[in-house]
Amino acid sequence: MSSRRTLIHLATKAGIGLGALFLVGVLLAAIPNHHGPVPQAVSGEAAQQAQTADHASMPGMDMDEAKSDEQEAVHDMAHMHHGSSAHMYMTASRPAAPGDQQRAEETVQQLRAGIEKYKDYHVALNEGYKIFMPNVPQPEYHFTNYLNGFMEAFTFDPARPTSLLYKKTANGYELVGAMYTMPKRASEEQLNDRVPLSMATWHLHTNLCTPPKGQRRTADYSKFGLRGSITTQEACDAAGGRFFPVIFGWMVHVYPYENSTDKIFAMHHRD
Repeated sequence: MSSRRTLIHLATKAGIGLGALFLVGVLLAAIPNHHGPVPQAVSGEAAQQAQTADHASMPGMDMDEAKSDEQEAVHDMAHMHHGSSAHMYMTASRPAAPGDQQRAEETVQQLRAGIEKYKDYHVALNEGYKIFMPNVPQPEYHFTNYLNGFMEAFTFDPARPTSLLYKKTANGYELVGAMYTMPKRASEEQLNDRVPLSMATWHLHTNLCTPPKGQRRTADYSKFGLRGSITTQEACDAAGGRFFPVIFGWMVHVYPYENSTDKIFAMHHRD
């Protein structure tokens, strides 16, 4: 093989490898995957683990195991009451700074224009948005564009959300809002630079203990999951589970078709 062909062969293999890493990065950072700052609710050994959670996300776990844990987490998230708790860290509201109101309004305007075409959910599907866990009953369904989520780790375009938020209807889905994401490593200052903390509340899902492998169908979910009583590494270890200080990444919902700031930047859609 000539040196030229050898170089082309090596470059092709490198490209495939980088592509695989890119895909993994998208899935981990955008799910809607933004390394996370460690919220004050997570401390000690758990805090150290959170610093490397994105790179080591679910280490040693096979695909079926990861899928099962993801489904359990999403199921729990869909039924959580929104509010700061051991399983959810929310940013504190800040006093409005000069320009916050204008920035927020501009974000809403750009978002509304950017997602208008997705009122037809078929357009979203055709343009690469994937329904996240469509078979899990949820108050809102996230149609996630993983490339957008990857890009949001580096740049912010209000018209390009990571996820579109839909309510299920008798005939399909109704668009009600969108979700922006940032990696878990992002600081609250960085969150504020994107969507002001005086207007919106960003949140992280925290302290997940998944059941022991092979016991997921029979596990006691009053202990495990994002609604369970286990909230520490020590308690999870004692129960034989697998502990994640932070899962997914920072999220903020925006409902641009509402008519007041508190509804536009609510944690969930208000009928």
